[in-house]
Amino acid sequence: MTSLHIGIIGGGFAGLSSAKIFKTFGHSVTLFEKEGDVGGVWSASRRYPGLTTQNVRSTYALSDFPYPKGYPEWPSGEQVQKYLHSYCEKFSLLADIRFNHLVTSATQGEDGRWYGQVTVTHLKQTSEHVFDYLLICNGIFSQPAIPTFDGAKEYIEQGGNIYHTSEFTNIDQAHGKHVAVVGYGKSSCDVAQAVSSVSASTTVVARSLIWKVPKKLFNVLNYKFLLLTRLGEALFEYIRLRGAEAFLHGPGNVIRKSMLGQVQWVITKQCKLNELGLHPQKPFETIARSTVSLVTEGFFENISKGTIKVAKNTSIKHLKMADGKGQAELDNGDTIDADLVICGTGWCQSVPFLEPHMNAQITDKQGNFRLYRSMIPVGVTNLAFNGYNSSFFSQLNCEIGALWIIDLISGKLELPDATKQNQIIDERLAWMHKRTDGKHCKGTNIIPFSIHHIDELLVDMKLTLGPLTRFKQWLMPINPGDFASATTKLLRRHKGN
Repeated sequence: MTSLHIGIIGGGFAGLSSAKIFKTFGHSVTLFEKEGDVGGVWSASRRYPGLTTQNVRSTYALSDFPYPKGYPEWPSGEQVQKYLHSYCEKFSLLADIRFNHLVTSATQGEDGRWYGQVTVTHLKQTSEHVFDYLLICNGIFSQPAIPTFDGAKEYIEQGGNIYHTSEFTNIDQAHGKHVAVVGYGKSSCDVAQAVSSVSASTTVVARSLIWKVPKKLFNVLNYKFLLLTRLGEALFEYIRLRGAEAFLHGPGNVIRKSMLGQVQWVITKQCKLNELGLHPQKPFETIARSTVSLVTEGFFENISKGTIKVAKNTSIKHLKMADGKGQAELDNGDTIDADLVICGTGWCQSVPFLEPHMNAQITDKQGNFRLYRSMIPVGVTNLAFNGYNSSFFSQLNCEIGALWIIDLISGKLELPDATKQNQIIDERLAWMHKRTDGKHCKGTNIIPFSIHHIDELLVDMKLTLGPLTRFKQWLMPINPGDFASATTKLLRRHKGN
């Protein structure tokens, strides 16, 4: 294979695993990371207090690099960042990374190559770079989304503070203050639990309630046996149903619904949702509509104690600050104290460094990314995305995705024609829109269908897992090590052995 110079944007799981794999296959890489360390969402500049992984460490590792044995089952954000730094050391990636380098533009020339401008953020110096291939790995959690609150400008001018959870990195900022946390996802509840120990009061403002999964059901059964298996994925309806999944959603639907119903009953009892008035009032199956959120340890207990309050089915209508005291008026008519507002309200996704005409090629009018296999824009050469597929096993999706891109640029993987690619993209976006009620992260959210997506990539590369491995994964949590051989097999094939 001809050696290419690959430009990679982003130093999280996607960018780092891609850099390692591209180098393994003989390419040279330059990775640009706007922060001063690797990690992406796990970077020190973005870690909110209380941040931990959703997955247990045994399932959230890269295939050939397990976590240190001394790590807890749910590593902290700092530990994940250290893990990724160690990954860079292990595979000699640090010399290929340009820290504090922000890509400000990337233009494709007539020769198909990419010409980029990069700014060294702390020096304000700009440099030019040329690449044979551009890989965008800036992630779907790159730009914090904060709602527009009426009165926010005056609130801030008079001493109030509004942060996104990714911007709230110092718990001391909440000391002695009345804190309003907007949202009911994992980051919101993590932050609420963390600041409740130092704040004057903590109120979670939840527009809607969602189901949350305890790390251990009945404090005994690790949730990884429920959702981090092939059977766990099969309980939710994928685009096309085959084999055992077709049975579970057809003749065996009673069994499937019974299994989900039992989980719903356990969670309701264990978290005392009825007693606390926090039952979502919708089936547990709806957990697959957006993202699966784990229960933050101590969160419901503190609600029961009154340490944390939840203003449910409402949102902030107006913010005001007077004499150093902040208040938030809610659209249900209530008013809460709020000197500090922290928003776990999701993310905006864009690639501002690409030219407008290129953005128009990779997105539709609704802003959905139109990517075949969540990676390739139709009709655009020498450009790919990796990590644009939010999932339980995002790190494995990134790793296998990098192998898929390698196979593609080597000419050994054949894509369907443009018409078929667009048809598949249309079908996927329509399915996402229907199953998530339109809340599908602009076409990038594949939770909880992580393994389905990996399977599709492996089938494309003719690297499918053996039947015994697949059977084991039906009943047991996914072991990333099961996928380590994919790199070896593909490398052997590319060398002609």
